[in-house]
Amino acid sequence: MAADELIDLTGVVVLRRELLAAGYTDRQIRTRVKSGELHRIRHGSYCDAALWKSLSPTDQHRVLARAVLARAHPSTVLTHVSSAIEQRAPVWGHDLTKVHTTRTDGRAGRKECDRVQHAGTMPAYHVKQVNGVPVSVATRCAVEMTTISTVESALITVDGLLHAGLTTASGVRQFAHRTRWWPNSLRTNVVIQLADGRRESAGESRSAYFFYAQRLPRPEPQVTVLDECGAEFARVDFAWIELGAFLEFDGRIKYERFRRAGETLEQFLMREKAREERICQLTGWVCIRITWAQLESPQQLAARIRRILESRVRTLAGRVG
Repeated sequence: MAADELIDLTGVVVLRRELLAAGYTDRQIRTRVKSGELHRIRHGSYCDAALWKSLSPTDQHRVLARAVLARAHPSTVLTHVSSAIEQRAPVWGHDLTKVHTTRTDGRAGRKECDRVQHAGTMPAYHVKQVNGVPVSVATRCAVEMTTISTVESALITVDGLLHAGLTTASGVRQFAHRTRWWPNSLRTNVVIQLADGRRESAGESRSAYFFYAQRLPRPEPQVTVLDECGAEFARVDFAWIELGAFLEFDGRIKYERFRRAGETLEQFLMREKAREERICQLTGWVCIRITWAQLESPQQLAARIRRILESRVRTLAGRVG
């Protein structure tokens, strides 16, 4: 899931003690919750119920994170998934009903059903303020994600942090080397080797993991296609340049990003088809399109792509012969 446009959540969370100070009784608070006026975020923390229902899962997680911080030890910092979300990095495959935190005093604190408290050293320079809350800096967050995620899931977030310019590949490698004793860090090096900030969406990162896991030839991401005058006509998500094939990932984010104002979905798809045909005319390449759903059957999808690439090899060999 990619992070949605983040909204300002300042003052959204109201604590029980604040409601009591405003003149409400516990009974009145319960009545407001039952009537649908208030939403109980967690024990002792509330927000407007209509607002809560209007929020995306990402922003609901951010509200929960603020409720956690409001009653947590002062040294508590949002880390891992919660830090990534606050920094607008994409996350996928995580339970957003649990907030991840770490304390700068090195203590983990007690377990809670809606909170994962991580233990470990966290110096002050590993913390920054984002949207009014303390979070782990992006370089640390990238490595944190590799310790709680699958390679595929972590790659999505690390690519997103790199693409946003919040950290660098060399910075992540150096931090990972210094923290190589962290628990559950065996997959960290794999993620770092696969990470590439040129990828622009979670779908592209999942595609890159798919190529790796299915042992397909690794294509070049974000390849520029020029027109007859040498001007940039388009960029394709991936290309096997030497084989004359390119791949486009079709996902919701692409539709939202590239649809023009007032353009219907049908009009967008027709324009995208014309773009694809033009690319094929300019390059002589063949197009492969994949979707989010097809990645759920990776072996079947890999077999199809492998057949196409092998066909391209035979075609090119025939031309040389």
